[in-house]
Amino acid sequence: MAENWASVAAALRERLDERGMTMTDLAARSGVSLTTVRELVHVLNTRRRQPRTLSALSTALGWPADHLGTVLRGRTVPAPPANDLAAVRRELRDLRQRVEALERSAGKPS
Repeated sequence: MAENWASVAAALRERLDERGMTMTDLAARSGVSLTTVRELVHVLNTRRRQPRTLSALSTALGWPADHLGTVLRGRTVPAPPANDLAAVRRELRDLRQRVEALERSAGKPS
């Protein structure tokens, strides 16, 4: 079965954004090197990874340990339960961007 590293990268980017984490935060929490995290997030090197690497990243991001492995293999990942905090963060980020855009259009410094 083909490995889908682009899907792994997309899942990592989305989850980092949802959690308000940086790649540095993820590296520190997972014990995976920052270089490896960058390679995965930007699909820079698709060499075979140790299963424990994806497992550690999944766990650090609050997913089941096999989540990224499942994404890599192209299998369907069950939808996570609703997370009201994530929804609030997305809405807050959207509102902040709108306010900043309005301030810029009005000529006010942000």
